Amino acid sequence: MAPPLIQLKDIKLTFGGTPLLNGVELNVATGERVCLIGRNGSGKSTLLRIAAGLVEPDGGTRFVQPGATIRYLPQEPDFGDHKTTLAYVEAGLAPGDDQHQARYLLEQLGLTGDENPHNLSGGEARRAALACVLAPSPDILLLDEPTNHLDLSTIEWLEQELDSRRSALVLISHDRRFLTNLSRSTAWLDRGRIKQIDRGFASFEAWRDEVLAEEERDQHKLDRKIVDEEHWLRHGVSGRRKRNVKRLANLHTLRDQRRNYRGTAGSANLAAAEAEQSGRLVIEAKGITKAYGERKIVDNFSTRIQRGDRLGIIGPNGAGKTTLVNLLTGGMQPDSGTVRLGANLEMATLDQHRESLDPKSTLAEALTGGRGDQIMVGGKPKHVVGYMKDFLFAQEQRGTPLEVLSGGERGRLMLARALAKPSNLLVLDEPTNDLDLETLDVLEDMLGDYEGTVILISHDRDFLDRVVTSVIAPEGNGKWIEYAGGYSDMLAQRGADLKRETAKAQAPAEKKEERIAIPAAAPKRRLSFNEKHALETLPKKMETLQADIAKLQRVLDDPNLYTKDRKTFDDTSAAIAKAHDELSAAQERWLELEMLREEIEQA
Repeated sequence: MAPPLIQLKDIKLTFGGTPLLNGVELNVATGERVCLIGRNGSGKSTLLRIAAGLVEPDGGTRFVQPGATIRYLPQEPDFGDHKTTLAYVEAGLAPGDDQHQARYLLEQLGLTGDENPHNLSGGEARRAALACVLAPSPDILLLDEPTNHLDLSTIEWLEQELDSRRSALVLISHDRRFLTNLSRSTAWLDRGRIKQIDRGFASFEAWRDEVLAEEERDQHKLDRKIVDEEHWLRHGVSGRRKRNVKRLANLHTLRDQRRNYRGTAGSANLAAAEAEQSGRLVIEAKGITKAYGERKIVDNFSTRIQRGDRLGIIGPNGAGKTTLVNLLTGGMQPDSGTVRLGANLEMATLDQHRESLDPKSTLAEALTGGRGDQIMVGGKPKHVVGYMKDFLFAQEQRGTPLEVLSGGERGRLMLARALAKPSNLLVLDEPTNDLDLETLDVLEDMLGDYEGTVILISHDRDFLDRVVTSVIAPEGNGKWIEYAGGYSDMLAQRGADLKRETAKAQAPAEKKEERIAIPAAAPKRRLSFNEKHALETLPKKMETLQADIAKLQRVLDDPNLYTKDRKTFDDTSAAIAKAHDELSAAQERWLELEMLREEIEQA
């Protein structure tokens, strides 16, 4: 057996009272591909940082083979004071590394190298960080959620790139398909310890269930033994003092075992607050079109969504997925064509932009809106602590600032907020980001039991296969086609050229022809100062307008307002109409600028 490139032995780390890591062992040999699995908050990211040498444990040893190179991809990359993405990637290269790899990988990942790292979107930041860790071709790659914010074509490219490399891999990911395709062994971090099997992720869930079932049987036997020994203590003590003392000591040992046992964390209790049933027809779109300048985002698209459908929308970043959802749900008007919404629709949305939450506010305030200890769930009040527990938050976390929550905890918080609102139409934008596998299972079950209609944007292939009944995919130049079944069914219908075709969706054919006709000496189009400023400030303006609309809507929710205060009713109605118009204008302007920015970068 080859000696390990990196070895962690008897690693201990405690935050507060309960040990986070308690005697953890992890060995990674040359070329090995390990997926690191565990619940949110189990210490996976911390363990990876210890392996990278960035965190010092309370106890244990870390050994790295002399001369072995390590690169670590964090969930939140630190770009330091680098002025461009190329400078950031080049800074990670050693003197003997191939300098051309930096620009090559940035181009493969859809970046030019000239971007300001501090102005990148979540997906762009992830691609730049990936280029930084891949460029040196290290001996060991430690990757924490590498697929977060990536579109499907980039995820598939990353799979092929990692599969072709000799580097040893340690992967943390919620993407089942990604783990299945790349891993060869599995390390399960559970209650402070690691259990490991020499099989990839495909074997993990069945093995985990067997381990937990065996543990449950052992605990049941222990409980029965304690009951028997306590019965002996009450009724069967003999005159043989030495034997009695030994048996009593054994009973104390059994009780200590039971007392110190750390059970598994429970499953999240995800349940959508359902409104009254909608009409049979939920959404009907006929020939809808949306364009910004000459760039077509949606061109002559039609669909009919019935109650109970589960619709998945996929495509590269910038292809127009969010625009299509806004058109279908009435949040944006098409340039041509019609959208008809069914009767009695109550919509709840999950936005992927978690940064819209105030990082200084507490968990309880984020759920209650800062109003007392009650949250309205399905129109009925529920104590915030009880609702927190449904989503695996401890009572002690009610006062925790959002800025210290992990990515998985923020994901559960956003789900909690979205699912509290009564709905018969759920619109979910990247709902799987940062969620652990157990919570993903519960979310899938919840969506399966949900009696309403679901529209979701996702890059998680396995999740799409398990949840949706049809998939809408871009074909380029504004064309979208709906396929029956899940992601794998769509692949079978489209054929093997999906990745190449999907990549083309970001660059419409007529744009390519225009660029060919431009002389080589022509200066590259750049965003003006006003355009850059608008691109940076419009998201905040949209958040403010959405908050104003929600505040005004709460005023109008009073059923007696019209009769008791007609002036307030009229003024509020006028204000909310104006706010909706301003929001629609801001959304269209932001999307127009975002499309322009992407087009410039791809030129």
